Amino acid sequence: MSNQSFSASFFAILAKLILAILALFAILLLAFPIGFYGMAMYLEPTLPDVKKIDNTKFEMPLQIYTADNKLIGQYGNRYSMPVRFEEIPKPMISAFLAAEDDTFFEHSGISVKGMGRAITEVLTDNDTQTGGSTITMQVAKNYFLSSERTISRKLTELFIARKIESELSKNEILTLYVNKIYLGEGTYGIQAAARRYYSKTLDQLTIAQMAMIAGLPKAPSAYNPVINPDRAMERRNWIIGRMFEEGFISAAERDAAINEPIDLNLYQEKLDLNLPYIAEMARSSLVERFGEAVMDSGWRVQTTVSSSSQLAADQALVGGLRSYDRRHGWRGVEAESGSLDGRKNFDNIYPAKVTKVNNNSFEAQLQSGETVTIGWSGMSWARRYYSANRVGGGYSNANQMVKVGNIVRISPLNEAKTAWKMESIPKVQGALVSLDPTNGALRAVVGGFHFNQSKFNRAIQGYRQPGSIIKPFVYAAALETGKYTPDSMVSDAAIRIGSWRPKNADGRYTGNMTLRRALALSRNTPAIRLMRSAGIDETRSLMNAMGGLEMERMPPTLAVALGAAEATPLQMATGFATIANGGHRVQPYIIERIYDFYSNTIYQANPVQACAVCFNDQLQTTNAKLLETFEANKAKQETLAAAGTPQGDRLQPKTAPQYSTATQAPRVLSQETSYNVSNMMREVITSGTGRRARALGRGDVGGKTGTTNLAKDAWFAGFHPTNVAVVWVGFDTPSPLGAKEYGGFAALPIWVNFMRQELKGTPSQWVSKEDRSKAIKATQRVVNLTD
Repeated sequence: MSNQSFSASFFAILAKLILAILALFAILLLAFPIGFYGMAMYLEPTLPDVKKIDNTKFEMPLQIYTADNKLIGQYGNRYSMPVRFEEIPKPMISAFLAAEDDTFFEHSGISVKGMGRAITEVLTDNDTQTGGSTITMQVAKNYFLSSERTISRKLTELFIARKIESELSKNEILTLYVNKIYLGEGTYGIQAAARRYYSKTLDQLTIAQMAMIAGLPKAPSAYNPVINPDRAMERRNWIIGRMFEEGFISAAERDAAINEPIDLNLYQEKLDLNLPYIAEMARSSLVERFGEAVMDSGWRVQTTVSSSSQLAADQALVGGLRSYDRRHGWRGVEAESGSLDGRKNFDNIYPAKVTKVNNNSFEAQLQSGETVTIGWSGMSWARRYYSANRVGGGYSNANQMVKVGNIVRISPLNEAKTAWKMESIPKVQGALVSLDPTNGALRAVVGGFHFNQSKFNRAIQGYRQPGSIIKPFVYAAALETGKYTPDSMVSDAAIRIGSWRPKNADGRYTGNMTLRRALALSRNTPAIRLMRSAGIDETRSLMNAMGGLEMERMPPTLAVALGAAEATPLQMATGFATIANGGHRVQPYIIERIYDFYSNTIYQANPVQACAVCFNDQLQTTNAKLLETFEANKAKQETLAAAGTPQGDRLQPKTAPQYSTATQAPRVLSQETSYNVSNMMREVITSGTGRRARALGRGDVGGKTGTTNLAKDAWFAGFHPTNVAVVWVGFDTPSPLGAKEYGGFAALPIWVNFMRQELKGTPSQWVSKEDRSKAIKATQRVVNLTD
């Protein structure tokens, strides 16, 4: 065969081969879409209904405020604020198109260009660019699929993306996308991100800030400007460059945006005050009623507690517990050796490590690394602690107290912290609860020495024996029978009931005395005789009606007359409110108002009132004062805003709060009984066991001391017609406080210090003898009221 014929034959075969390859390629090109759409049709019945996509729920942190608008608690870490398409600024849309999917408005859900760019990113190792998923594909993944990386999940994502494109408009798809994407720092969606990173709304963002947010979906942690500002800036500037390349912004806008600093202004509000017992009470109450979802509701909750009252209560209780601790000596070093790591500061009682000991001083290092000197003047107070009932002598030099390496507790003697003294963290605990007897609004609640030391709230959760502060309830039950008056005589002679021989605290018996004198001196045997006369069951029922003392925690025996029951300080305070308000049972409450995130009122407390007639007569005046306060606060906010002071998202009610007509609280004691018991309790202070309360210098307060066996619990319950407060002191594991630690010594001074602040400027007044609420039908006596 000639060369010419061979060449012709070779090229003929090659041409046929090329045609065959082209034919095969054409078949494959046709087979892929045919197969793809065939599979899509096969899977169609199993794909979700995209028209039923639920948009992202609104989620913002729950905030707790005092009555005077101080932020004291913030809970929840999710930020999600859905927006409509019309609310998205055009530059924000451009930033996302440049960053994620520049052909979004052109493709049908899948972008070949985007996939090619993803491959280029892998080959060039340039991770500032976008990935291969279109915005529609990301919507499919975010709303319907998991984040697992498998071929089957990716194929399903493609099929859902095509379905979304066929059933929703581009605007609807984009809106779903910007509302669902995770953008770091707990934020979901662009509005939440604008709020979280910049404390702004979308329309307030600059081009650079929009680009920063648009750069987050690719890797919210890697490009987080809080954690990785350099990488975040790099990606932001790349997106700004892409926006210019796509013609979304001008060269001048590009240059200005690239030169703009990060300028973060994180939304996370700083607490005005740390009042954890109040904040936690409000939070737990809301969760109990509405479930855990309330933590991300964005609600602004205003409590009944004013910051001044709570601070006064906290200062009074903590001061009283520290005084008790010092009275009983110094219990030694906290640890012989060890590290300061993990040791907390409680009420400015700092942990420190001794580094040098002199004769009359020692040096110690704080957790900050600072070394301070504790002179003899800050040590000489210490006495040797042996037990609650025994305190030894003092120390003669510093070497007897501390050694190098010891862990001790010290506290500053002045604000400048230039002088220090030895201290200890008290082991003794306590509680204080105060409420308004007219409606049950809580004024202050302190549940222990320090919330971070123990989150257990002893004021509302701690059941202890109330001792003698229960006696006014016993006397009330006796007076209600109609057989006694405060001046009736009762025997203070020894008494025997079976094998039980109760005694008075001093072991003596003084014969007959009036009821008012017996209560003032807290005699035991008269109380037992009065309860027996009134009836055990009747007395227990009245205690339940007055303060919600639980029947199962009150044994059906006469020992209840001496406090052999279990009750919380809050229950006892509620009972004394019944005496102070003329005989009506009010319900304690702590949540006054609830506002949504946009400061619209969604709840207003409307508690029953001890005198609804009185309240309703003053309703117009009360609401006028609320309006006046509202307008003053509004003007203050506007002044701050005009001065450029950032206000964040603090509580700023849109309308003035208003009270509505009140309902009468049910009567559980006659007006006469409540008036008589009030006067008897006033005599406890003027000439009885509560004489220390005369330090207030007021004649319009009543109270009752209480001490249980072996002084394991010390109480004082006292009231003014505008305020009831109960104080408890004791150890969490019941043990003696000490031989002299009666209620009038351990608890009463705490009450005095608190009430001194609370009653400052309050006019003198007393429990009314006249029943001003008798016009209300609801005043019928209800003895068996359940809590």
